Amino acid sequence: MSFINYASREINCKIVYYGPGLCGKTTNLQFVYQKTAAEAKGKMISLATETERTLFFDFLPLALGEIRGFKTRFHLYTVPGQVFYDASRKLILKGVDGVVFVADSQEERMDANIESVENLRINLAEQGYDLDKIPYVVQYNKRDLPNAVTVEELRRELNPTNVPDFEACATTGEGVFETLKAIAKLILFDLKKGK
Repeated sequence: MSFINYASREINCKIVYYGPGLCGKTTNLQFVYQKTAAEAKGKMISLATETERTLFFDFLPLALGEIRGFKTRFHLYTVPGQVFYDASRKLILKGVDGVVFVADSQEERMDANIESVENLRINLAEQGYDLDKIPYVVQYNKRDLPNAVTVEELRRELNPTNVPDFEACATTGEGVFETLKAIAKLILFDLKKGK
């Protein structure tokens, strides 16, 4: 649920990167952070415990324009990947405006991907959201690895509703900004509709 700051004339939107452990959520955020101009971004904050880590930062993209005279600031979050940290995941999803599901393309991670998508759907429902009705994109990460399954198989298993999806290699940045731009556009479209 976007938050409007009238003093700074900004609409604040929350994007959550969701997916199984070690799929590349953190690498996505780190790449975006490194490539974003210093004057357009806030500090990257890492909430790390002994066993889990959540990253977040905000940025003000200059190219996306304004809505009714307000600039749009995006707050990017990652969730801990392991199912064990479900309470943290639920908390991070609170007030979400859009979700990027980061899938690990490796064949041996398919079950973890499927479990994570189901977990996302359940956790969103508990917050009063429907995955089929909020801005949502899928990123197939680690496309550079030799044991990556085909995009067709990933789509069949993880994207049955045909939301926008992207091939990526977060370590090199391939597909990272395309994914972010797509979710940002879907959120802005939702805002303009007056949701």
